[in-house]
Amino acid sequence: MKKENKTNIFRFLICLPLAGWLITASAAAAEFIEGMEDIPAAPAMQQVPGNDVSFGNDESRFVEAYLSGKKTSFKKVSDFYLETLPQLGWHFIGQDKNSLHFERDDERLDIVREKTAPLLIRITLKSKN
Repeated sequence: MKKENKTNIFRFLICLPLAGWLITASAAAAEFIEGMEDIPAAPAMQQVPGNDVSFGNDESRFVEAYLSGKKTSFKKVSDFYLETLPQLGWHFIGQDKNSLHFERDDERLDIVREKTAPLLIRITLKSKN
């Protein structure tokens, strides 16, 4: 094997764990939505305090939270969730002009734009049953 090929393989083997570490560190640094421990808040979005709704039992649950941001757009928020949520096991099932819809196991997640300026989104996590 040529020395150049061995060097490239060595570089790849060194960079691969580093890339995994960076992805993990990025996810760990994300702020998660209160009541939805595995749903991150999109960049530039903050959870609106006092507007959360949460109830459930062993068989079903319903959690709703609002996030607001002045320096972002629904397009950026949509792109973030379309990229991030599948990595957390969510399956994209559809969208329209003002909303995104995902499913995972027995739950459904809806992300809906309520207001444009400042951006206000409602995130609802509910059991499918």
